[in-house]
Amino acid sequence: MGCFSCFSSQEKKSFKRIPSKSKETSGVVHHRETLLQQQQRPHSLSRPKLQQELHSHPQPPSENIRKLPAEAIHQKASNKGDGQNNIAAQTFTFRELATATKNFRSECLIGEGGFGRVYKGHLNKTGQTVAVKQLDRNGLQGNREFLVEVLMLSLLHHSNLVNLIGYCADGDQRLLVYEYMPLGSLEDHLLDLEPNKIPLDWFTRMKIALHAAKGLEYLHHKANPPVIYRDLKSSNILMDKEYNAKLSDFGLAKVGPTGDNTHVSSRVMGTYGYCAPEYQQTGKLTIKSDVYSFGVVLLELITGKRAVDITRNGHQQNLVSWAEPIFKDTRKHIELADPLLEANFPKKSFSQAVAIASMCLQDDPAVRPLISDVVTALSTLSAPDTGLASPFASPTRAPSPMQMSSEDRIICTKECQQEVAEAIEWGSNSRTQNERSLASCGSSV
Repeated sequence: MGCFSCFSSQEKKSFKRIPSKSKETSGVVHHRETLLQQQQRPHSLSRPKLQQELHSHPQPPSENIRKLPAEAIHQKASNKGDGQNNIAAQTFTFRELATATKNFRSECLIGEGGFGRVYKGHLNKTGQTVAVKQLDRNGLQGNREFLVEVLMLSLLHHSNLVNLIGYCADGDQRLLVYEYMPLGSLEDHLLDLEPNKIPLDWFTRMKIALHAAKGLEYLHHKANPPVIYRDLKSSNILMDKEYNAKLSDFGLAKVGPTGDNTHVSSRVMGTYGYCAPEYQQTGKLTIKSDVYSFGVVLLELITGKRAVDITRNGHQQNLVSWAEPIFKDTRKHIELADPLLEANFPKKSFSQAVAIASMCLQDDPAVRPLISDVVTALSTLSAPDTGLASPFASPTRAPSPMQMSSEDRIICTKECQQEVAEAIEWGSNSRTQNERSLASCGSSV
């Protein structure tokens, strides 16, 4: 992969929990489409009254504060008195959030990123512990990203998407208030671990992958119109105490193609190493672009290596470039395993995860699976033995954790591909049967 010509490289600010060495690149999103172009229906994206509040407080002239799109100002009048467009997110004053975070003291700081700083806070009214993200007015992301994130997270609700509690748009202040995720990001627990930190076991890794895939499945196939996340990476996957994973940071999310359109055109945005090659080269964005990014995250979970690490030698700096020749030689698949796992995983589960990652990372987006099929395939890998029928598992024997022998390491490529194909077919058949059942129920009413 080449470098992004329109990216300005910037050293990522590290989270306090675990020092981070990754580099991110991001820019200002140019969202031109109006989200209210669909009739109001379940999971539909409609423009709420947020723009009114963003402009109800005049902003002082400043070169560092990016103005919101002009259409947001015009929308103020058209939304006036329209109760259907109210969003569920609460509005907070800056004073309330300053109190919650002890005036944004450093002791409450839990992370930093392209948007700004994230603080742990405590809401006095509800007693709830929250995460407060404050816009860096000198940063690369601005008011457009703030608006997009509030719109997206106010209208989209799923157990694998982070919950937006509210926001603050007082004057030139821009803050977002989320549910607090005590374990932080996947990056904190997977990459560059300190010697005294226990690594994630295999089944926890597959559980996190499954939850991330379910979040994408909701965005791609259940939201109306579909939403392309565009910034899937390990630092944007947050976890609660039970390692339940949720997608966060929707500032770069974009409404996907509708009708006869096959893609949306966009300036190339995202993080280097996670971006799909066709999007990088042409700016054409589809839901399969997210599938590629998911493949990179899954490969990180398998290998314990960063998507991009300039401390590695030559072609090993880019994780996908390093892994591609190994995908083609099944005898070398074991080289992909994170050494911290100490080969303590079922060989069949491992081979299936590698096969899924390989399919998601195909250069041709048409060959990549839908994320719904990935969910089906991963659903059998996140628990040691659930006792449920699986499209992968043998009816007479369930895989169990074991040390791999030299014979076990030789995995047949056709077998891996067939297993994944069977899982995808199984998922497709299940959906078809469900649709027929719903249709028959509807006709009988």
